[in-house]
Amino acid sequence: MRAHLFIIGLVTVCDSLGLAQGIREMSTDRPDVTESAYSVAKGMFQVEMSFFDYEREANGPESVDSWIYGQMNFKYGLATDTDLQLVFDSRTVTRASSQGDVTKMSGFGDVMVRLKQNLWGNDGGRTAMAVMPYITIPTGTDLSADAWSGGLAVPFAMTLTDRLSLATMGQLDFVPDSETNGCDLEFLATISLGVTLTERWGAYSEIIISAGEDTDAQHRSATGVTFAITDDFVLDAGIRIGLNCAAPDLGVFSGVSFRF
Repeated sequence: MRAHLFIIGLVTVCDSLGLAQGIREMSTDRPDVTESAYSVAKGMFQVEMSFFDYEREANGPESVDSWIYGQMNFKYGLATDTDLQLVFDSRTVTRASSQGDVTKMSGFGDVMVRLKQNLWGNDGGRTAMAVMPYITIPTGTDLSADAWSGGLAVPFAMTLTDRLSLATMGQLDFVPDSETNGCDLEFLATISLGVTLTERWGAYSEIIISAGEDTDAQHRSATGVTFAITDDFVLDAGIRIGLNCAAPDLGVFSGVSFRF
């Protein structure tokens, strides 16, 4: 009941502020893996969070189940074409099973700081592009990587028709290697097709490919829906499916995005 009242209160506040008037349309990095090429409007805050994000990976007698509750992305518009983001998982729970032995871990993970710089298309045109460097700060918890890391994402967006849009992203990550005490390169490439179903409903379908120096390539697909309660308050839900043996088998998620 409290959660229900909290959501109603947020919707009321966002709607009463009249945020949609005179400000560019809200664009979010969730729910797909492909990040948005559009930045948060100057002087505005935007919150994108998951209610839950569940993922399962099984390989014979071994399996790993993970739950993320309250994955947060706090954004602030620094300038007309620049925003600053703070990303973290409020609580993560992992359960690894191997031949009857079960290991559980839970807690708070590392913190990521990102800066999105829109290159063009923020306020008009059929295409938009941005660059987004990031660093991950180790927190020293049980779920921490215990090392600094970083990378760069380059999202691109294109409006195809009044109802269809295409988005792609390339990402290069420098991740810590505990065996060599150095860094490995990992790559991520995505392509996402979005469709406006009605004034409030939207949907997307996405292909995600990732690979690394010490990891096998993972191929995944994802699909999801969004529901805009107002122009500034959007709910989402979706599912991810592994397309090859190296990828996690299944993922299910739901969340919300709003700005003020």
